Amino acid sequence: MDTVISDGRVSVNGTPATLGDRVGKGDEIRVDGRPIKYISEKEKRRRVIAYYKPEGEVCTAHDDEGRTTVFERLPKLTHDRWVMVGRLDINSTGLLLFTNDGELAHRLMHPSNEVIREYAVRVLGEVTPEIASTLTQGVMLEDGLAKFDDIQAGGGEGVNKWYHVSLKEGRHREVRRLFESQGLKVSRLLRTRYGSFKLPSTLKTGRYMELDKKDIHGLTDLVGLRPRQDSGVKGNAKRRKERLDKKPLKARKQRGRSRKR
Repeated sequence: MDTVISDGRVSVNGTPATLGDRVGKGDEIRVDGRPIKYISEKEKRRRVIAYYKPEGEVCTAHDDEGRTTVFERLPKLTHDRWVMVGRLDINSTGLLLFTNDGELAHRLMHPSNEVIREYAVRVLGEVTPEIASTLTQGVMLEDGLAKFDDIQAGGGEGVNKWYHVSLKEGRHREVRRLFESQGLKVSRLLRTRYGSFKLPSTLKTGRYMELDKKDIHGLTDLVGLRPRQDSGVKGNAKRRKERLDKKPLKARKQRGRSRKR
C-alpha cells in the first residue's frame, strides 16, 4: 500500500493522498478512481480465533516452497484480514491466536506488556536443579539475555522428560535455544497458553474456534486496551461453537510438508 500511495493512485476526498494521511468517518477514499468501502477500527466487531497448529505448517500467509500455511485453515473474512499473534516454528505445535484488530495483536506481542506464554516441552535428557536455576536466572543468547519465568517437571519415562515452562517474550526459537544452551535437545514443543487464554482440551489439532466476548475482554484487559461491546463470536458462528463445545471435531490428519505444484 505504501507503493500504491506513493504512485499517486490513492485519493481522499478528491485530493491525492500522501503517506501518513489520516482518514475518518465520512471521508471518501478511492484507489485508481474506484471508491473503497471501509469501516473504522473502533466501529468493527473485534474478533479473535484460537487455532491448534499442527507440526509441519508454517506461520506465514504465503510460502514460496509451497508448504501448508496456518492461514489456510482459517475462515475467510470480507473486507478484513486476520493478524497472527506471535509465531510458532514449523516443528512446534499448539495455540496460535489470530485477530482482526491490529492494535490488539501489537500489544499482545510487544515485550513491554510482558504477556506470559506457556509451553509443554519434551526434552531429551534431564533438567537438573542446577540447570533449572540457570534457566530461570538468565542465559546470554546471541540476541541477548533470556530466561524462563518458571519451569516445572511434567513427568515422562526413560530419556525423554516433559517440562512446563513460561516466559514473557516471543523471540525466534527462544524456548528451544534456552534448552540447547544447557546441552539439552527439545523433541516436542507445544504452546498451551498465551496471556489469559489457555488451549482448550476440546480444541483438536488442525482445528480453530472463535473466542467469545468474555475471553476477548480477558485479553484486552491484560494489555490495557479498551473493550468493545461488539466483540466475539455471533450468529451462525456462535451456534457452531456451541455445537463444537458439546461435540468437538476430531483432530485433522496431518498434511505432508509440501504440496504438489
